[in-house]
Amino acid sequence: MAGASDPPAGLPPILLSRRVRGFLAAAYLLLAAAVGTDLATGPGSTFSPLLAAVPVLASIGTRRPRVPIIAGLLALIGVVVLALGNGGVPLVVHVTSAVTVLAITCTSAAAVVLVASRERELAQVRGVSEAAQRALLRPVPERIGPLRIAVRYLAAEAEARIGGDLYEVLPTPYGIRLILGDVRGKGLPAVETAADVLGVFRDAARSEPELTAVAARIDAALARRPESEEFVTAVLFDLPEREGPARLVNCGHPDPFLCRDSGVSPVEPLLRLPPLAMNAMLGVDYQERRFDFAAGDTLLLYTDGISEARDASGAFYPLAERLQRIGERQPAPLLDRLLADVRAYVPDGMNDDAAVLAVHRVHR
Repeated sequence: MAGASDPPAGLPPILLSRRVRGFLAAAYLLLAAAVGTDLATGPGSTFSPLLAAVPVLASIGTRRPRVPIIAGLLALIGVVVLALGNGGVPLVVHVTSAVTVLAITCTSAAAVVLVASRERELAQVRGVSEAAQRALLRPVPERIGPLRIAVRYLAAEAEARIGGDLYEVLPTPYGIRLILGDVRGKGLPAVETAADVLGVFRDAARSEPELTAVAARIDAALARRPESEEFVTAVLFDLPEREGPARLVNCGHPDPFLCRDSGVSPVEPLLRLPPLAMNAMLGVDYQERRFDFAAGDTLLLYTDGISEARDASGAFYPLAERLQRIGERQPAPLLDRLLADVRAYVPDGMNDDAAVLAVHRVHR
């Protein structure tokens, strides 16, 4: 009976796991055994109070209040049948059983209504967050000039839709510029910080000839925010459309990886810079690292939700080793295989959101 009716409009159907279905089946079997025992033991005893469990069991896996109500009415009929067969039991016992069934039926129906109402509210909030996420993180083009690009976002929680991870890819007069970052904070303040970072980046990337100046503008904008404790680790790249060196500015973020036929290696900065929003306090000049990004190379950017994923023993995910083992260089297949491998590595699920972005330079 549980889950037999369709869910209200706007809500997905409830899918019960095999374990839950097994527990429900065992409960129904126990109730059936109790009723059979009641009928077989004669008029001096009764198990009718156990029938109060029927509407509770029926309410599991449904959003329709009529399901536990119907189950409760059937249980009430069962109480009456058992009362007629157990004349030796005091009347007060049968009346108590009937009242208990009715009370629990009403309670189960009310619980179903409440859960369905809360799920509708959650669905509305989720829809708003998805719209905000789409506005914040625009779709990344699959190809810009000689570059193929793919991005994936992996939520730590199944219901999560929005967080502090950020990324952007922009063609500019100075090359193709990328940013991938992670806000150190939670909730709406982290989302607001991510929006500020992307807003400044989208403007500065198109107007500043030097990548270091782009990073400095983002840092200054975050430092001016009043009473803000959030800071952002980020990597910024300038990738030329034609031949020439690529440029990197790393602001406290995990080192990206460069995947080549000869192997996988981290792209380390010349200077370990503090996260964005903190450099203004230290007064360190931004520096860029130049490196070759040739045809056939793939660049992987990621947040620490990937590199700090842990297995059952607590060991960190060996990203460089797994990239070498995967061997894929095309962005979309690479990210799909990588995230599948991360999920398999973490048996209890991710404990942090993760964003990954891959860029591949095609052969001309």
